[in-house]
Amino acid sequence: MRITLDDGAYMPTRAHATDAGLDLYARTAVTIPPGGSGVFDTGVHAAIPAGYVGMLKSKSGLNVKKNILCEGVIDAGYTGPIVAKLYNHGTDAVTIEPGMKITQLVILPILTPELELADCLEDTERGAGGFGSTGA
Repeated sequence: MRITLDDGAYMPTRAHATDAGLDLYARTAVTIPPGGSGVFDTGVHAAIPAGYVGMLKSKSGLNVKKNILCEGVIDAGYTGPIVAKLYNHGTDAVTIEPGMKITQLVILPILTPELELADCLEDTERGAGGFGSTGA
């Protein structure tokens, strides 16, 4: 996958050859207040191929140790900078410094079926049963 970098951006890395996620890094320092969020332009541009999606996923260390979460979708065809929004679900402010790993980019294959408007959907065992419908 082709990557370009803006000034000050860090090349995505894998800690281990078999890791699913490519670590993305902060270019700027941001303090995220408790219950708040911070936006990070990583300066990384990726040519995600058609038939794939880039998913931004939380770093487990930031999640477990600092209560920081991140989620996002990077579509194939988007070549702008990857921007990550980190949410602080903790009770303490968290300062992110330049060069810190902030999120990971996981590339996954996707299906893009054509949509067909229908009058109704086929009956299934689950039907419209949603939240709590199984008793949990």
